[in-house]
Amino acid sequence: MNDQKTIKSFKVRGIDGKEIDFASFGNKKIMIVNVASECGFTSQYQQLQELYNHFESNLVIIGCPCNDFGNQEPGDEKSITLFCEKNYGVTFPLTEKISITGKEVHPLYKWLTNKSENGVMDSEVSWNFQKYLLDENGHLEKVLPPSTLPIDPEVLDWLAG
Repeated sequence: MNDQKTIKSFKVRGIDGKEIDFASFGNKKIMIVNVASECGFTSQYQQLQELYNHFESNLVIIGCPCNDFGNQEPGDEKSITLFCEKNYGVTFPLTEKISITGKEVHPLYKWLTNKSENGVMDSEVSWNFQKYLLDENGHLEKVLPPSTLPIDPEVLDWLAG
């Protein structure tokens, strides 16, 4: 029996200041992606939104703005929100701007990247737009590199499974 806590035990502050409670996502799969507005992968916002629109009944995407890689998210929460809405029509939840590496790593990413916490695997976030895929019960299933597009067959197969 896995006695590790699941992602469902987490609550994080949303970019709008309201709480995002992972327990409220019910039986949905969860994709967590660290995002940035000035990255070569920023255009993935469009596919993330398309994926969210198409699979909204059984998928939640959580974008986590961070400035940990190449200072590619220099803005504050308001400018990030405006950028995402204006350029990509983003409606999936975004967290407040967080740190996902180093000494100030957010507890959510500490859980995602440490087998001792998630019970599945250790991982290291290599760059913006790395994807963490979790099953309906909040258990980590796989990690996809930033270069894997949100509508890649591997993601679609995961959603179908």
